[in-house]
Amino acid sequence: MEVQLTPDQEAFIRQAIESGRLHRQEDAVREAMSLWEERERRRLAILVAVDQAEASLARGEGRRITTHEEATQLAADIERRGLARLAPGQNPRS
Repeated sequence: MEVQLTPDQEAFIRQAIESGRLHRQEDAVREAMSLWEERERRRLAILVAVDQAEASLARGEGRRITTHEEATQLAADIERRGLARLAPGQNPRS
């Protein structure tokens, strides 16, 4: 496989090699691929969560937030439940 980089990208890699951050150009490609793979895993997890949330709403579960006041109340409810979980002697899974 051959990859054409921009002059700025080549300079960026060269600087990383000269500074000791990378040893070879191939290391830059491997690191870039690793970061891309991780980003895609997170993106897919978000898409699955959105699909699950939409299905939950379609079943009548959950609640729709359409006003600032509703969002503020939801945030307060989440904070209250979170603090209750962190309270001494509380089960973090309850």
